[in-house]
Amino acid sequence: MKFAVFTLVANLPNPVTGEVLSPYDRLRDVVDAAVLTEELGFDAYGVGERHGAPFLSSSPAVVLAAVAERTSRVRLLTTLTVISVLDPVRVAEEYATLDQLSAGRLELMVGKGNDPRHFPLFGLEEERQWEYQEEKFELLRRLWHEEDVTWSGRFRPPLAEVTTQPRPFRARPHIWHGSATSTESTELAAKWGDPLFTANGFHPMAKYAALIDHYRERWEAYGHDPRDAVVGSGAGGCYVARTSQEARQRFQPYWDAFSRTAAAQHNHSPFASLEDTIERGPALVGSPAQIVDKIGRYHEAYGHQVQALGVEGLAADERRGVLELFASDVVPHVAARLPSAVWS
Repeated sequence: MKFAVFTLVANLPNPVTGEVLSPYDRLRDVVDAAVLTEELGFDAYGVGERHGAPFLSSSPAVVLAAVAERTSRVRLLTTLTVISVLDPVRVAEEYATLDQLSAGRLELMVGKGNDPRHFPLFGLEEERQWEYQEEKFELLRRLWHEEDVTWSGRFRPPLAEVTTQPRPFRARPHIWHGSATSTESTELAAKWGDPLFTANGFHPMAKYAALIDHYRERWEAYGHDPRDAVVGSGAGGCYVARTSQEARQRFQPYWDAFSRTAAAQHNHSPFASLEDTIERGPALVGSPAQIVDKIGRYHEAYGHQVQALGVEGLAADERRGVLELFASDVVPHVAARLPSAVWS
């Protein structure tokens, strides 16, 4: 198993201290967290994309470029790039630039996004979101894999013999598909033989397992070798402490604060309490032994090779403590039991 740390750069008052960071301080905090992630031996650091409060992650390419200059090994993920609202030509240019600056460490994740606010913001129709996603992704893929691209579609002007610059650092840059609610994303990933990343954030295991099963079924139907299907998984929050009681007590105010946000309520999670989220949901909250066991149980259902965790909202010192304990007491045990061919 490989491990990544993800952030959506939420900027809410700290529910324990009441501290509110300025946008400058919060964005610098994100870069510092990425440096810590690399120092502790995690494999990847991801920045998502949102276009509205409480998130400051409207430009993940810019944030990850700053991360690239402060790191040398950790892979850089977009979690995810909202391809459904963006111009594929601009996406191809910006992220190929990031790929070059980071010497090929980019792992682009694409999807329609999980926030309905961005469709009217960009003058788009929400009901056509899946059409946008498919057409724009397929154009992006051509722009990265081919030169002198001639293309026409429904949602942007045609192209005639276009070669975007710069080219990606690698001949075939990695593109993941983010999946949260629908088979449209799993179908697209399977069709093109790309890896899948399940959000695994707000609902019971069975919901996400069904989408992963669909991905694997369609993967084989498209003629791909089943051994080549790759899955990654998120988690619905993370807080590891020496005991389960300490972890739950310390994480409770963060869970309370985030569950009240419009972003959380949009997902209609069936979990009514933190206890319920831990017991029936994907939250990685507990002692190291409990976290190791839970990742193992989810791996039995998902077969995933990358596990992502989020420590959104924690102050820098508290975040360091959680990540240090995760790196020392969780990662070695899981990695030994569940080998991964990703990023090797």
